[in-house]
Parts: sequence; C-alpha cells; structure tokens
Amino acid sequence: MSIDLTQRPPRSHRVRLGGYVMLPRILDKGRALNAGKIGAYRYGAKSMDRHFFNFTGIDPDALLTELASGKGDGEILAWIEANAKHTRQPWEIAAWSEYHLHRGPDSDAETSADFAKSLAKFTTTREDIKTWFDLLDLDDHCTFGGKA
Repeated sequence: MSIDLTQRPPRSHRVRLGGYVMLPRILDKGRALNAGKIGAYRYGAKSMDRHFFNFTGIDPDALLTELASGKGDGEILAWIEANAKHTRQPWEIAAWSEYHLHRGPDSDAETSADFAKSLAKFTTTREDIKTWFDLLDLDDHCTFGGKA
C-alpha cells in the first residue's frame, strides 16, 4: 500500500487508531517514506512523531520495516501492541491522546513565537487556530491548494 505525499497530505493528527492520535498519520508518512514519496513531510524521532514513539517505546526504524512488509493498519496496530516497550492501558492512551488534541504553544515564549510565525505563513486573521493540530491541519490544507 503506497501513499504519495507529494500529491495529498497524510491523515490528520486527529485521526485515531487503537486510541492513539497521530498513529494513522505516522503510518501514512512511513509508507510514503518507504515508497520514496514523502515530499516535505518528516517521519520519526525528529518530528512530532517523536511523541508517539516516546510514549510507546516503538523504534521508528522497526516500524518502517514492518510497514515495508505491506501490512494494513490493523496488522500494524497489533504489531505495535506486541512490541511496545511501554505497555499502556486504554485510559492512559485516551489521556495521552486528549492531551495532544488540546496541546498548544503556551509552554514558553519561544515556542509561542515559533507557533505565531508558522501561523503567519498562512494567515494573520484566523483566531480559531489554537493548537498544534489546528496549525498542522491548516498547513496540510493550504499546501494542497486550500485557502486559509
């Protein structure tokens, strides 16, 4: 299953698999990376994906290898559950996902400034873009021809 991220964005960070936000997007980016079609997206420990990899203890390279085998989302989820170094209860996954759904740039002044600078690339008038997921959804939308 090949995905071309030069033609369309990966699934939103908001989409869940096994209760995990980010995971479907990570799978899209990993599949695209394996196919040589990741475009401007980043996969792994130096992207927002790091939050998932840190939470589960899954190695990004090991996940890429599993994705290269052609497994579907359900099979990959089963592999993650079997190989996660940090076994999580459903309530922990739900809490982690909720935190990330609402996480904004308010941790410090530098992060807030970076968020504002990134947002200004698309719009200076929208007041509804408050979280990192809001910003990334807007980025995907605008990158593929949408208007802010």
